[in-house]
Amino acid sequence: MSDAPSKKTPLYDEHVRLGAKMVPFAGWLMPVQYTGIGEEHQAVRTNVGIFDISHMGQLIVDGPGACKWLDTMLTNNVGKLEVGTGQYTFLLNERGGIIDDLIVYRIGEQKFLLVVNAARAEEDFAWLQDHLPAKEVLLMNRSADFGAVAIQGPRITELFHAVFGADKDLPPRNSIAELPFDGTTVSVARTGYTGEDGVEAFFRAVDGVRFWNTVLEKGKPFGIKPCGLGARDTLRLEMCYPLNGSDLSPERNPIEAGLGFFVDLTKPNFIGREVLAETKEKGPREKLVPFRMKQKGPPPRPHYAVFQRGERIGEVTSGTLSPSLNWGVGMAYVSTVCAKIGAQIEIEIRGQKFPATIEKKPLYKKS
Repeated sequence: MSDAPSKKTPLYDEHVRLGAKMVPFAGWLMPVQYTGIGEEHQAVRTNVGIFDISHMGQLIVDGPGACKWLDTMLTNNVGKLEVGTGQYTFLLNERGGIIDDLIVYRIGEQKFLLVVNAARAEEDFAWLQDHLPAKEVLLMNRSADFGAVAIQGPRITELFHAVFGADKDLPPRNSIAELPFDGTTVSVARTGYTGEDGVEAFFRAVDGVRFWNTVLEKGKPFGIKPCGLGARDTLRLEMCYPLNGSDLSPERNPIEAGLGFFVDLTKPNFIGREVLAETKEKGPREKLVPFRMKQKGPPPRPHYAVFQRGERIGEVTSGTLSPSLNWGVGMAYVSTVCAKIGAQIEIEIRGQKFPATIEKKPLYKKS
């Protein structure tokens, strides 16, 4: 573990003022919870919640060669993006392993915003810089000057209009728009990591506190709650959204992670392409699958062993008690031959095996 002091987001003092429990996460001091994970989780599922995501990295790629170059660095088809839209994609190493999963937005004809994971921001920037062409592409790291929040939940439309005005339109899904806010500009993208409708808003760090407090104030009639990393994790896990560093790593490729949809193998050339094409052709040795425990008991956790008929077949990568389902749920890499929906498995928890079932994604479905 590094002894370097944890960084603080522009909203740090607000979290402390609201009584958040602060924890070190990916080099940052972040709120893990305010009133409680279950309560914050339910606020997002039923009303609306706001998360500080200022720890995530924001990189800008600009210049006449930006699109063509990004298409050689990322798995999805950047060229298909229209200005004002975004897509989920991967940055891979030469072995096809996942350096990072990220969202790329096309914010100009040849200008792109990459929103990357906090723990990988510096590594991503260095990797991209190492592969930068001599001219025609400019790469900038604007992470320190900008902050961001995720506002998620079924009441997002009402809250959006309360904050930005009744005459403003919520951007379509996977789109991004510049909107005026109190004498400044906020970029609002219709994206999120919870399975609920919502937006992610990007702003100058100096405007962060004002924006955060305005959203909380305007959100009161809609039952808004500030939410921490704890609820972010339970929400994303119910939807089977992967977490970098747990479900995704440089040792795993997107095909093994069940995310081949975000890989365009029709592109002739991108880093890691050959390995992915081969994995797709031969089939992966292991697959990432969601599972649900069959009885009440201790929740599954990362690194717990997975068994089938007495034989070890894999390992848990993410696990928790689902607040929506009230069951232990998780994701695990298991041998492909065992990775069938409905298959019975066992999770070893503290030396004891507990029955579970491999499920279909997502684990949580709106009834």
